[in-house]
Amino acid sequence: MYKFTPIVKTLVWGTERWLLSGVPGSESVVAEGPDAGRSIREIWPGEFPLLVKVIDARLDLSIQVHPDDELALERHGCHGKTEMWYVTGADPGARLLCGFREEVRPEEYAGLVESGRIAETLAPYEVAPGDVFFLPAGRVHAICGGCHVAEIQQTSDITYRIYDYKRPGLDGKPRQLHTDLARDAIDYRVLPDYRTHYPRMRDRKVTLARCPYFTTDYLKLTRERRLSLKGCGDFLILVCVEGAGRVLGAGVDASVLRAGEALLALPSDGPLDIRPDAGGCTLLTSHL
Repeated sequence: MYKFTPIVKTLVWGTERWLLSGVPGSESVVAEGPDAGRSIREIWPGEFPLLVKVIDARLDLSIQVHPDDELALERHGCHGKTEMWYVTGADPGARLLCGFREEVRPEEYAGLVESGRIAETLAPYEVAPGDVFFLPAGRVHAICGGCHVAEIQQTSDITYRIYDYKRPGLDGKPRQLHTDLARDAIDYRVLPDYRTHYPRMRDRKVTLARCPYFTTDYLKLTRERRLSLKGCGDFLILVCVEGAGRVLGAGVDASVLRAGEALLALPSDGPLDIRPDAGGCTLLTSHL
């Protein structure tokens, strides 16, 4: 099992902590144990397929969209970006914008961006801890101030910034917009609801997202649980989003996992025994 040193990125709206990353130039480094100091590229062949981060939004993020695999490969030579959010905390009244709530035609799009009215076309959601949103590539979205979010996504750092409230970046200059690039990346469909609804059961696995890029399950544990790694493919990521616990694997030292931390387990580490602290432990587990 591997725990990595978080990569902290300070942005105009707040901070991101990349818990597990294979993004070129921002590869995670093992934090502890016999492999401490080794890059994920030294323990994983090729590019690691998922990126796990924790977002602390003090201000609104830009309104943005991510391209799909086909468009990202054509334009940037890399993967697209499908992602999911799990809300770990929210200030009173904090909200997210996710998907269109009214029809927007491609020919109207540029005018809405120029006037600043693009935000009015998006579906607002007041959020609380435990809320989940799945965002396939092409869905326009924005995390707003006061939200704390765990994000699981494809390994990609391609973001098309559509609108940024005409504010300066950390260097005092306006941040670059990608209005034209975004036009062809957007999914203009309107859905009745973009929130993921799921039963918040204790001590039972609940699937939150399943797509070609990852499957993420929810586990709210009040007692010890054994996790088999069979059927998880080449790895299992454990992200603690509430509480804390100990993770014991086959032939490896136990690792303490606290809220805001992640572990990477390989098939040889399994099965895993999860022992939650007295207050319980809520985990997101992800695999391909």
